[in-house]
Amino acid sequence: MKRIIFFLFAATIIINAQPEFSKIAGRPGAFARMGFGARSMGMGNAVSSIVTDNISPFYNPALSPFQEGNSFQTSYSFLSLDRSLNFLSFTRKFVFGGKIDSVTGKQKRKSIAGFSVGIINSGVGKIDGRDNQGMPTGELSTSENLAYLALSNRFSDKLAFGVMIRFYYYSLYEDITSTGLGFDIGALYTVNDNLTISAVLSDLNSKYKWDTTDLYGQEGNNSEDKFPVSKKIGVSWISYSYDFIVSAEFENSNAGTNYLRFGAEYNIFDNLYLRGGVDKWDIKNSDVPARPSFGFTFKHETGYGIAGIDYAFIIEPYSAYDSHIVGVNFNF
Repeated sequence: MKRIIFFLFAATIIINAQPEFSKIAGRPGAFARMGFGARSMGMGNAVSSIVTDNISPFYNPALSPFQEGNSFQTSYSFLSLDRSLNFLSFTRKFVFGGKIDSVTGKQKRKSIAGFSVGIINSGVGKIDGRDNQGMPTGELSTSENLAYLALSNRFSDKLAFGVMIRFYYYSLYEDITSTGLGFDIGALYTVNDNLTISAVLSDLNSKYKWDTTDLYGQEGNNSEDKFPVSKKIGVSWISYSYDFIVSAEFENSNAGTNYLRFGAEYNIFDNLYLRGGVDKWDIKNSDVPARPSFGFTFKHETGYGIAGIDYAFIIEPYSAYDSHIVGVNFNF
């Protein structure tokens, strides 16, 4: 009897000790959930409510009307396991009205809109190809891409809404490819000059459809992979007197994740910005490690605008080494 009790006790310990892996890990579109650009990733991706400097509407399509000047950003990633991840974006706002009405003599209300376009390119290279007999067939590679267009409008000095169209293209193997179309909806509310709140729904309708009949004939089939839909709320606070920003987000998805994110940025002196953050802290699954990050931006005024160099270091679990993101931004 004692042996049976001991066995049951030991089995219970072993079962409870097994790590609970995140269900979202096996869902499609993982590359688009890693982040966008060195500044954002250096702040733990907690940037859906940040409306200063070179913003990133990829996180919230309602952000683009707050962009000052024309913002061009690009980044290149150094990742392990022969992976690649690259970013490119352009953001601009438009101001309409604001002039004196010739009939009434009153000033017309300004209408402020914005748009942003961008690309994420990712892939895995140097994959060892083998046939059914185990003989080498050469190296293989995959390419997964996302192009987006975000349109938004400020309906008042405090409230803005935006919509993003996401177009996915995945080249998996030889003639096996898939495309997908998804949407984001975002809102932004400025409580005052210091406090901003955001809300975002991401990857509505996003999915891949696969058809392998051309490759495998009768053994092939048709399948559909749906992206996880995420719901996110964020808040940021900025101190203009101390040149300091702090932000936080909570994200829930239908893949069972409940993430907290935190970020901070400090303008230590004129052209140097230091930042740090924590990404993907799952408050309901402590077995999944969070991802701390650090980074900086250095800017320099030119005769054509302000150019900057961005860098982010992200601690990446389950990887041979951590991630380094290097970027260039230009505001003109």
